[in-house]
Amino acid sequence: MNRRRPTLLAALTLTAAAALTLSACGSDDDGAAKDSDKIAGADTGSETSAAPSPSETDTAGRPKITFPSDAKNVFEYEKTGNATKDAALADSTLSVNSVDEAIFEGSTDTKALGFYNAESALSDSITYVSGYINKNHTWVGETRYFDYKVSLSGELEAYVTYCSDESKSFIKDKKTGKVKDTPTTADSYVLYHAKLAKNAEGVWQTTDIASTRGSKECQP
Repeated sequence: MNRRRPTLLAALTLTAAAALTLSACGSDDDGAAKDSDKIAGADTGSETSAAPSPSETDTAGRPKITFPSDAKNVFEYEKTGNATKDAALADSTLSVNSVDEAIFEGSTDTKALGFYNAESALSDSITYVSGYINKNHTWVGETRYFDYKVSLSGELEAYVTYCSDESKSFIKDKKTGKVKDTPTTADSYVLYHAKLAKNAEGVWQTTDIASTRGSKECQP
């Protein structure tokens, strides 16, 4: 599938890129999901992270994120053992989910979108979601996110890189119900570089993100 997330900051200046030296992959598209109305959140398990329960996501003022039954994001990463890094990783997955939820809701005014994204990442995500809305599109299936790497720059800034596998998620026309069955190609895999900043409420918001579709680093 080619459910693109914004090719946001193609020129994202990752000042910590050298420190990261992350051969991580990310996705230029969206992720898909399929478990019924699960909170699209990020568990930081040692294997595939599962979606947390609504009560887990709706604590400390954090908005619930819900997905339709035919779409699912799967996040695969291991806890680092560093509480700050693990928090940044978890919130980076919620940023991804918040963008997808906005697509499912057909609205750029969802609580989670502005909660987990800020600055250029927020404006670019709004543009991206609007593209789906204007075309009356959504997506179905499952998108896998993997090969996570994280680096900190001081107490309030983090850099995360990761890959996405969109081979099992597909664009759906809301009006006709038709699903676009696109073949799996190199472009089904995307590399992401994200910059996050910790706000006054302790949330790690994605502020910048760049993606490279077809990246060799993310190919199986």
